[in-house]
Amino acid sequence: MVQTTSEERARPACLRPAPGGAAVLLAVTVCCFSWCAASAAVRIRLDDPADREVFRQWFTFLAEDQFYRPPAALPREISDCAGLVRYAYRESLRRHDGPWAASLGLQSVLPLGSVRQWNYPFGPGKRGLFVVDDGGAMAEFADAQTLMRLNAFRIGATLDAARPGDLLFFRQTGQRLPFHVMIFLGRSHFEQGRLNYVVYHTGPDGNAPGEVRRPSVGELRGHPNPQWRPLDGNPHFLGVFRWNILGDS
Repeated sequence: MVQTTSEERARPACLRPAPGGAAVLLAVTVCCFSWCAASAAVRIRLDDPADREVFRQWFTFLAEDQFYRPPAALPREISDCAGLVRYAYRESLRRHDGPWAASLGLQSVLPLGSVRQWNYPFGPGKRGLFVVDDGGAMAEFADAQTLMRLNAFRIGATLDAARPGDLLFFRQTGQRLPFHVMIFLGRSHFEQGRLNYVVYHTGPDGNAPGEVRRPSVGELRGHPNPQWRPLDGNPHFLGVFRWNILGDS
């Protein structure tokens, strides 16, 4: 377990500690199965509303938890915005038990169980979590653009309809990697109050590795650079998106 240090931001104690005809028929069946398999891969979702809520809670909790860690204590894979999203998504779908919490160095955990429909890596895509092409192929890695295009659907141009766990996508032209993603947290898991927050990793900045930031929605709307404001009319803001697995139908 990662020990609390003076570098870590204080966490509340409200969270519990971690512990012929036949041939034609066969051909049609095979073709139908192949099409359905590809289609199903693209449309994988959590059927039970309770599972979807459990996923939202774990996804936002695990993403926000990274904000409280010094940069050197972040998992190696969290080196940019998409890395944070992939990490929180994958770990939200694992079985949540004591060894899992210890492996992540969690100092506290939610008083929730696991998603019941399936747990990574034993889900429909096995170790492939994200759709990575139009044919429905799945992989462990997907960049921000692929997450937006093939793994989520747009719900609006403002934050009015955003729910915890939804994603904010931006496209900053002129950058080598122009697509960026933030996670809408809603209220903090770790601090009391009525503010809504987002969390994201800045990505590398020159020789610096970047950091996880957690501004309030109000702060982001007033960002000194208008290109980062999640407002309708900002051509760099692509909108609010929801994970495909959280679709209601």
